[in-house]
Amino acid sequence: MRLANGIVLEKEATFGELKFSALRREVRIQNEDGTVSEEVKERTYDLKSKGQGRMIQVSIPASVPLKEFDYNARVEIINPIADTVATATFRGADINWYIKADDIILAKDSSTFRNQPPKKEPAK
Repeated sequence: MRLANGIVLEKEATFGELKFSALRREVRIQNEDGTVSEEVKERTYDLKSKGQGRMIQVSIPASVPLKEFDYNARVEIINPIADTVATATFRGADINWYIKADDIILAKDSSTFRNQPPKKEPAK
């Protein structure tokens, strides 16, 4: 069986509260000659998932600007799906699960954003 569009997830039930940890890696596009280009294809972030009880990795397209939220800022993932990659082995296949989303945004009740300039006091 093939799931062409992955498995759509109920994010609240599956992940619970999510907190931002860090950028894990950037996947770059490969040139025709096999070398790695400077163009980023997608970025993978580490998020703490209360529902899973562990860190999860979520990949979003490079067309979405780099996320630089404060550590432990509450976040939401937009349109998450789970999918697999299978690699044939001598004894069958190894299956790896991964999570992709359209975006990672601050939760509605979270207002922290790293590198945000301090608010200026009005001149008196």
